[in-house]
Amino acid sequence: MTRPVLLIGIGTLLVAGTAAAQSMHAYSTMRQWHGETRLTTTIDFAAGTIRLAPADESILYRLTLEYDQERFHPVSQYVTDGHRVTLGLKPVGEWSLRVPSQQQLGQSASIALSPVVDLGLDATFGAVDAELELGGLQLTTLALRTGASRVVVRFSERNKTPCRTASFAAGAAELKVYGLGNSRCREVRLEGGVGSVMLDFTGAGTTDSRVHLMMAAGELTLRLPRTVGVRMAIEKSLVRFEPKGFTRRGNEYFSANYGRTERSIEVELTTSFAGLQVEWGD
Repeated sequence: MTRPVLLIGIGTLLVAGTAAAQSMHAYSTMRQWHGETRLTTTIDFAAGTIRLAPADESILYRLTLEYDQERFHPVSQYVTDGHRVTLGLKPVGEWSLRVPSQQQLGQSASIALSPVVDLGLDATFGAVDAELELGGLQLTTLALRTGASRVVVRFSERNKTPCRTASFAAGAAELKVYGLGNSRCREVRLEGGVGSVMLDFTGAGTTDSRVHLMMAAGELTLRLPRTVGVRMAIEKSLVRFEPKGFTRRGNEYFSANYGRTERSIEVELTTSFAGLQVEWGD
């Protein structure tokens, strides 16, 4: 069953574009928390800037937008069966994202999600500048796909529940993920294209992690905690890797403390041509 969503404060404002005035509309929707224990959230955002953070405990989800109504339309649909919500901004018809830049669009979105429900998050971004604060949520799964985007993901606080999988697919993008140790995700997956990716595994996690990385090209930086044992298996010899802090055995690299720590990280990297850099953190 699909219930209508409350629309709050729909207004209009004008923003000057680079060539002519651009008509921007405001849109807002929210749903209060009524004792739900889980929420499956799909976010599909085509272009602009997006910010995501935990909501107040009284709110299940909230979305506020400023968007170009001639080229885009807002998406907000909640399905009570299964507690699923879809939020975002999609192009109208066959309009191409390549016409104006995201700076010309001037679109923005703010999303807040409940910190008291088990959360499955699936996000797809087009040409966006995104900041996602996922710390303090009850994240059980994460799937993030990016196009020509700049995306920063943070787990500034410890995830309130164990996470099964965090997966990232990055095209010609700049992707930075901080505090994966706080995410408590047992498995981390990355499929990278030709952009720049940084994965930071520091944090207060106690869960062993298996990390599967596939990079076509570009640059990959791994920030690893010194207190965690690390094994890295690299399948292709074209990767540029200076194994500082590792002992090499064939195509495998071991940190000095591997096998003697409470927490370990097992990394498998497949690449055709990529630069790999390892940084050691606390």
